[in-house]
Amino acid sequence: MEFEPVIGLEVHVQLNTNSKLFCSCATVFGSLPNTQVCPVCLGHPGVLPMLNKRALECAVLCGLALNCSISSFSKFDRKNYFYPDLPKNYQVSQYDKPLCYKGYICFTDNGAEKKVGITRVHLEEDAGKLIHSETGRESGVDFNRTGIPLLEIVSEPDIKTPDEAYLYLSALKNIIMYLGISDCNMEEGSLRCDANVSIRPKGETRFGVKAEIKNLNSFRGVQKSLAYEIERQTKEVLAGGNIVQETRLWDADRNQTFSMRSKEEAHDYRYFPEPDLVPMIQSQEFIDSIRKRLPELPNARMQRFVSQYGITEYDAQVLTSDKHLADYYENCAKLNSDFKMISNWIQSELLREMKERNLEINTCSVTPEKLAQLLNLIKDGTISGKIAKMVFIEMFETKKSAQDIVREKGLVQISNVDQIKAIIIDVIKLNDSVVQEYKAGKEKSFTFLVGQVMKATKGKANPAIVNQLLKDALS
Repeated sequence: MEFEPVIGLEVHVQLNTNSKLFCSCATVFGSLPNTQVCPVCLGHPGVLPMLNKRALECAVLCGLALNCSISSFSKFDRKNYFYPDLPKNYQVSQYDKPLCYKGYICFTDNGAEKKVGITRVHLEEDAGKLIHSETGRESGVDFNRTGIPLLEIVSEPDIKTPDEAYLYLSALKNIIMYLGISDCNMEEGSLRCDANVSIRPKGETRFGVKAEIKNLNSFRGVQKSLAYEIERQTKEVLAGGNIVQETRLWDADRNQTFSMRSKEEAHDYRYFPEPDLVPMIQSQEFIDSIRKRLPELPNARMQRFVSQYGITEYDAQVLTSDKHLADYYENCAKLNSDFKMISNWIQSELLREMKERNLEINTCSVTPEKLAQLLNLIKDGTISGKIAKMVFIEMFETKKSAQDIVREKGLVQISNVDQIKAIIIDVIKLNDSVVQEYKAGKEKSFTFLVGQVMKATKGKANPAIVNQLLKDALS
């Protein structure tokens, strides 16, 4: 029997507001425990919350970017459960009247366009954080995170493979980064994901029993955990066992999931409308005003790169897969008109050096201006492409401009025809046997002779001129 997986993802995104969702406490990451709290976020009796307007605007902006319908009437609800990091013993969330609903997101998988539905996008407050001692005998609670605004983005169970899940998350993160509503830093908890996965016989329409996977702190972790869980469930069913509904944790060190708690029945959170917050009424005028703030999104920017800069769709996809990378490319393109060469250098030399040095594009010392200047030196024949690569590495190490490095090291390309001719004559005299091999039809001998000329000029000779003059001399 063949099985197919059914996957749905729940993503929590921390919004980059200066204050929390219902109070004025700061949201700075890494502050000392319990220094960013007040009676409102700690749930003291008699306090009244007030909605952060920017959080609402960010949520609507995200909903529009994800092709969602925006509710004209929406409300907050109390989600009741008891846990040490939840000071009020309930979480203010949204239940039956979410802010945004019925959207979708598109991405490309091996050249084919995929479309995954978005069930809902809603606002809710974050919980605190439990901190356990190394001995395991003591635990503390940091409430700094309590009340920080979150967007929960729930997908439809349209994802078919772990690879699709990875691509979906990458596309979703990219859109959010383009909107500027979150830094999506998974290490700091700004973006978190839970995965729901089940299997069913191919051709079946009913859903199987699902497992929810938690503790996923990277997109690769999501991908690997889903692959493991699909294999685990398949083996269990083929062996005659039954899948039980449960929550499982992903162990990245062991590359496996293990049971956290049974979830045979859905939790009864006893949702009821939040009495301390008035409903949110979104007028069409308000929604239209937010729609005007939508930036150029990744897919539209990719298509513009193809038409405006004449690069391939693949190159455009790579460059627009990160907003900062796309900005870098466009800033280079303002200073150098060889758009293909810029694309090639960014995708090969720049990204390789950044990876080796563990750098981010928006903090890279080789700015778009510096890269454009280096490429202009190639374009005007001042240096060769080979020397440019050496100069590029030096730019990372010294933070100097290409012009300064070329001048200090005397790397200006030799393009003087008479000078190169003289060197070619010497090379031919010193390599008579190789010349005879070339005349006998051995093409590789020509490459050897070119190498000898370049060696004699310490790589400074203009390769195009060398090739032409050498061919003339040999004929």
